[in-house]
Amino acid sequence: MITFPKSKINLGLRITGKRSDGYHDIETVFYPVSLSDAMEFVESNGLSEDELVVTGKRINSSPGHNLIIKALHKIREKHILPFFRIHLHKAIPSGAGLGGGSSDAAMILKAVNKCYGLGLNNETMKEYALEIGSDCPFFLNPVPSLASGRGEILKPVIPFLAGYFIVIVNPGISISTGEAYTNCFPSNTVNSLETIFSRDPSEWRKLVINDFEDYVFGIHPGIGKIKDLLYETGAILSLMSGSGSTVYGIFKEKPGLPQQLEKLLLFEGRL
Repeated sequence: MITFPKSKINLGLRITGKRSDGYHDIETVFYPVSLSDAMEFVESNGLSEDELVVTGKRINSSPGHNLIIKALHKIREKHILPFFRIHLHKAIPSGAGLGGGSSDAAMILKAVNKCYGLGLNNETMKEYALEIGSDCPFFLNPVPSLASGRGEILKPVIPFLAGYFIVIVNPGISISTGEAYTNCFPSNTVNSLETIFSRDPSEWRKLVINDFEDYVFGIHPGIGKIKDLLYETGAILSLMSGSGSTVYGIFKEKPGLPQQLEKLLLFEGRL
Protein backbone atom coordinates (compact mmCIF):
# COMPACT_ATOMS: atom_id res chain seq x y z
CA MET A 1 0.00 0.00 0.00
CA ILE A 2 1.26 3.50 -0.86
CA THR A 3 0.28 6.55 1.19
CA PHE A 4 1.25 10.21 1.22
CA PRO A 5 1.52 11.69 4.74
CA LYS A 6 0.95 15.45 4.69
CA SER A 7 2.78 18.20 6.55
CA LYS A 8 1.30 21.06 8.59
CA ILE A 9 2.13 24.58 9.62
CA ASN A 10 1.33 26.23 12.93
CA LEU A 11 -0.63 29.44 12.49
CA GLY A 12 0.52 30.96 15.75
CA LEU A 13 1.73 28.96 18.73
CA ARG A 14 1.19 30.08 22.30
CA ILE A 15 2.39 28.26 25.38
CA THR A 16 -0.44 28.79 27.85
CA GLY A 17 0.84 26.83 30.85
CA LYS A 18 3.04 24.06 32.28
CA ARG A 19 1.21 20.84 33.11
CA SER A 20 1.65 18.52 36.07
CA ASP A 21 2.59 15.68 33.69
CA GLY A 22 5.63 17.64 32.44
CA TYR A 23 4.06 18.67 29.14
CA HIS A 24 2.86 22.15 28.19
CA ASP A 25 -0.58 23.40 27.28
CA ILE A 26 -0.62 25.24 23.98
CA GLU A 27 -2.93 27.10 21.64
CA THR A 28 -2.29 26.89 17.92
CA VAL A 29 -4.01 26.41 14.60
CA PHE A 30 -2.79 23.35 12.71
CA TYR A 31 -3.18 23.92 8.99
CA PRO A 32 -2.43 21.09 6.53
CA VAL A 33 -0.07 21.63 3.60
CA SER A 34 0.20 19.38 0.56
CA LEU A 35 3.97 18.94 0.96
CA SER A 36 4.03 15.19 1.61
CA ASP A 37 6.24 12.22 2.27
CA ALA A 38 5.60 8.97 0.39
CA MET A 39 5.33 5.69 2.28
CA GLU A 40 4.89 2.18 0.96
CA PHE A 41 4.56 -0.93 3.12
CA VAL A 42 4.16 -4.58 2.21
CA GLU A 43 3.69 -7.66 4.34
CA SER A 44 6.68 -10.00 4.52
CA ASN A 45 6.57 -13.45 6.08
CA GLY A 46 10.36 -13.73 5.99
CA LEU A 47 11.00 -10.98 8.55
CA SER A 48 11.37 -11.28 12.32
CA GLU A 49 10.89 -7.50 12.77
CA ASP A 50 9.77 -4.53 10.71
CA GLU A 51 12.26 -3.31 8.12
CA LEU A 52 12.34 0.42 7.35
CA VAL A 53 14.31 1.97 4.49
CA VAL A 54 14.40 5.78 4.31
CA THR A 55 15.33 7.76 1.21
CA GLY A 56 15.09 11.44 0.35
CA LYS A 57 15.81 13.95 3.09
CA ARG A 58 17.97 12.74 5.95
CA ILE A 59 16.25 12.06 9.27
CA ASN A 60 17.74 12.42 12.73
CA SER A 61 16.71 9.05 14.18
CA SER A 62 17.80 5.51 13.43
CA PRO A 63 15.19 3.28 11.75
CA GLY A 64 14.54 1.49 15.04
CA HIS A 65 13.59 4.77 16.73
CA ASN A 66 11.46 6.10 13.87
CA LEU A 67 7.89 7.03 14.85
CA ILE A 68 6.52 4.63 12.23
CA ILE A 69 8.12 1.73 14.10
CA LYS A 70 6.93 3.17 17.42
CA ALA A 71 3.38 3.28 16.03
CA LEU A 72 3.55 -0.35 14.93
CA HIS A 73 4.87 -1.42 18.34
CA LYS A 74 1.98 0.44 19.99
CA ILE A 75 -0.70 -1.22 17.86
CA ARG A 76 0.88 -4.67 18.34
CA GLU A 77 0.41 -4.36 22.10
CA LYS A 78 -3.21 -5.42 21.53
CA HIS A 79 -3.35 -6.71 17.96
CA ILE A 80 -1.50 -9.41 16.04
CA LEU A 81 0.08 -8.13 12.86
CA PRO A 82 2.66 -9.47 10.40
CA PHE A 83 5.96 -7.69 10.00
CA PHE A 84 6.38 -5.20 7.18
CA ARG A 85 8.92 -3.95 4.71
CA ILE A 86 8.48 -0.18 4.69
CA HIS A 87 9.94 2.34 2.27
CA LEU A 88 9.67 5.94 3.42
CA HIS A 89 10.69 8.70 1.02
CA LYS A 90 11.13 11.91 2.98
CA ALA A 91 10.21 15.25 1.43
CA ILE A 92 9.33 16.81 4.79
CA PRO A 93 12.51 17.70 6.71
CA SER A 94 13.08 16.25 10.16
CA GLY A 95 13.14 18.59 13.16
CA ALA A 96 11.64 21.38 11.09
CA GLY A 97 8.32 22.14 12.81
CA LEU A 98 6.23 20.61 10.01
CA GLY A 99 5.10 17.44 11.79
CA GLY A 100 6.55 15.01 9.25
CA GLY A 101 7.39 12.22 11.68
CA SER A 102 4.01 12.45 13.42
CA SER A 103 2.24 12.44 10.08
CA ASP A 104 4.11 9.29 9.00
CA ALA A 105 3.14 7.57 12.26
CA ALA A 106 -0.52 8.58 12.02
CA MET A 107 -0.68 7.35 8.44
CA ILE A 108 0.68 3.89 9.30
CA LEU A 109 -1.88 3.63 12.13
CA LYS A 110 -4.73 4.49 9.75
CA ALA A 111 -3.48 2.25 6.96
CA VAL A 112 -2.92 -0.82 9.13
CA ASN A 113 -6.30 -0.35 10.82
CA LYS A 114 -7.98 -0.27 7.41
CA CYS A 115 -5.98 -3.00 5.68
CA TYR A 116 -6.26 -5.53 8.51
CA GLY A 117 -9.80 -4.70 9.63
CA LEU A 118 -8.81 -3.98 13.22
CA GLY A 119 -11.95 -1.92 13.79
CA LEU A 120 -10.24 0.74 15.89
CA ASN A 121 -12.56 3.68 16.45
CA ASN A 122 -11.49 7.32 16.36
CA GLU A 123 -11.02 7.62 20.11
CA THR A 124 -8.80 4.56 20.33
CA MET A 125 -6.74 5.72 17.35
CA LYS A 126 -6.38 9.12 18.99
CA GLU A 127 -5.16 7.50 22.23
CA TYR A 128 -2.53 5.53 20.33
CA ALA A 129 -1.47 8.60 18.35
CA LEU A 130 -1.11 10.80 21.44
CA GLU A 131 1.31 8.31 22.98
CA ILE A 132 3.50 8.71 19.89
CA GLY A 133 3.50 12.51 19.69
CA SER A 134 1.46 15.52 20.78
CA ASP A 135 0.61 16.58 17.21
CA CYS A 136 0.09 13.02 15.96
CA PRO A 137 -3.71 12.98 16.60
CA PHE A 138 -4.15 15.90 14.20
CA PHE A 139 -2.79 13.85 11.30
CA LEU A 140 -5.46 11.18 11.73
CA ASN A 141 -7.82 13.70 10.12
CA PRO A 142 -5.67 16.61 8.91
CA VAL A 143 -8.18 19.43 8.44
CA PRO A 144 -7.62 23.02 9.65
CA SER A 145 -8.07 22.85 13.41
CA LEU A 146 -7.74 24.98 16.52
CA ALA A 147 -5.62 22.89 18.88
CA SER A 148 -5.30 23.14 22.65
CA GLY A 149 -4.17 20.93 25.52
CA ARG A 150 -0.96 19.25 24.37
CA GLY A 151 -2.26 19.70 20.84
CA GLU A 152 -4.70 16.79 20.98
CA ILE A 153 -7.87 18.81 21.71
CA LEU A 154 -8.92 19.66 18.19
CA LYS A 155 -11.71 21.90 16.94
CA PRO A 156 -12.09 22.00 13.15
CA VAL A 157 -12.25 25.52 11.71
CA ILE A 158 -13.20 26.76 8.28
CA PRO A 159 -10.28 26.62 5.80
CA PHE A 160 -9.83 30.38 5.95
CA LEU A 161 -6.57 30.31 3.95
CA ALA A 162 -8.15 28.61 0.95
CA GLY A 163 -6.86 30.30 -2.20
CA TYR A 164 -3.90 31.98 -0.52
CA PHE A 165 -0.37 31.21 -1.68
CA ILE A 166 2.18 29.75 0.75
CA VAL A 167 5.96 29.85 0.60
CA ILE A 168 7.81 27.49 2.96
CA VAL A 169 11.49 28.13 3.59
CA ASN A 170 13.75 25.75 5.48
CA PRO A 171 17.30 26.77 6.47
CA GLY A 172 18.39 23.20 7.19
CA ILE A 173 18.76 23.69 10.94
CA SER A 174 17.31 21.05 13.26
CA ILE A 175 15.76 22.46 16.44
CA SER A 176 15.26 20.29 19.53
CA THR A 177 11.61 20.60 20.56
CA GLY A 178 12.42 19.69 24.17
CA GLU A 179 15.16 22.32 24.34
CA ALA A 180 12.85 24.90 22.81
CA TYR A 181 10.14 24.23 25.42
CA THR A 182 12.69 24.46 28.23
CA ASN A 183 13.65 27.95 27.10
CA CYS A 184 10.13 29.32 26.52
CA PHE A 185 7.56 30.56 28.98
CA PRO A 186 3.75 30.82 29.03
CA SER A 187 2.16 33.74 27.18
CA ASN A 188 -0.21 36.30 28.55
CA THR A 189 -3.06 35.62 26.15
CA VAL A 190 -5.78 38.17 25.47
CA ASN A 191 -7.54 37.10 22.28
CA SER A 192 -7.83 33.49 21.17
CA LEU A 193 -6.40 32.58 17.79
CA GLU A 194 -9.90 31.73 16.62
CA THR A 195 -10.93 35.34 17.35
CA ILE A 196 -7.81 36.78 15.72
CA PHE A 197 -8.24 34.83 12.48
CA SER A 198 -11.84 36.04 12.21
CA ARG A 199 -10.45 39.57 11.80
CA ASP A 200 -9.23 41.19 8.61
CA PRO A 201 -5.96 39.61 7.39
CA SER A 202 -4.28 43.02 7.60
CA GLU A 203 -4.43 42.67 11.41
CA TRP A 204 -2.86 39.22 11.66
CA ARG A 205 0.77 40.35 11.50
CA LYS A 206 0.58 42.35 14.73
CA LEU A 207 -1.56 39.84 16.65
CA VAL A 208 -0.37 36.32 15.74
CA ILE A 209 2.77 35.14 17.53
CA ASN A 210 4.88 32.02 17.96
CA ASP A 211 6.30 31.87 21.49
CA PHE A 212 9.31 29.87 20.32
CA GLU A 213 10.60 32.60 18.03
CA ASP A 214 12.38 34.69 20.68
CA TYR A 215 14.49 31.74 21.78
CA VAL A 216 15.14 30.27 18.34
CA PHE A 217 15.89 33.61 16.68
CA GLY A 218 18.23 34.41 19.55
CA ILE A 219 20.44 31.38 18.90
CA HIS A 220 19.91 31.34 15.12
CA PRO A 221 19.39 34.96 14.00
CA GLY A 222 19.42 33.87 10.36
CA ILE A 223 16.04 32.23 10.88
CA GLY A 224 14.61 35.55 12.03
CA LYS A 225 16.07 37.18 8.93
CA ILE A 226 14.08 34.75 6.77
CA LYS A 227 10.88 35.98 8.42
CA ASP A 228 11.90 39.60 7.79
CA LEU A 229 12.60 38.85 4.12
CA LEU A 230 9.22 37.18 3.66
CA TYR A 231 7.50 40.27 5.03
CA GLU A 232 9.63 42.49 2.80
CA THR A 233 8.51 40.34 -0.13
CA GLY A 234 4.85 41.08 0.67
CA ALA A 235 3.65 38.33 3.02
CA ILE A 236 0.47 39.12 4.93
CA LEU A 237 1.65 36.72 7.63
CA SER A 238 5.04 35.14 8.26
CA LEU A 239 5.94 32.95 11.23
CA MET A 240 8.15 30.10 12.24
CA SER A 241 6.22 26.82 12.29
CA GLY A 242 6.22 24.86 15.53
CA SER A 243 9.58 24.99 17.29
CA GLY A 244 11.30 25.63 13.95
CA SER A 245 13.36 25.95 11.99
CA THR A 246 10.96 26.25 9.04
CA VAL A 247 9.49 29.67 8.31
CA TYR A 248 6.49 30.24 6.07
CA GLY A 249 4.91 33.24 4.39
CA ILE A 250 1.26 33.59 3.41
CA PHE A 251 0.64 35.69 0.29
CA LYS A 252 -2.40 36.72 -1.72
CA GLU A 253 -0.59 35.77 -4.94
CA LYS A 254 2.64 34.01 -5.88
CA PRO A 255 5.52 36.33 -4.99
CA GLY A 256 8.83 36.92 -6.70
CA LEU A 257 11.31 35.69 -4.14
CA PRO A 258 14.75 37.20 -3.54
CA GLN A 259 17.70 34.93 -4.23
CA GLN A 260 18.36 34.35 -0.51
CA LEU A 261 14.94 32.74 -0.15
CA GLU A 262 15.01 30.86 -3.45
CA LYS A 263 18.07 28.96 -2.22
CA LEU A 264 16.19 27.77 0.86
CA LEU A 265 12.79 27.21 -0.73
CA LEU A 266 11.19 23.95 0.36
CA PHE A 267 7.66 24.31 -1.01
CA GLU A 268 5.35 26.81 -2.62
CA GLY A 269 1.76 26.50 -3.78
CA ARG A 270 -1.88 27.29 -3.15
CA LEU A 271 -3.50 26.35 0.11
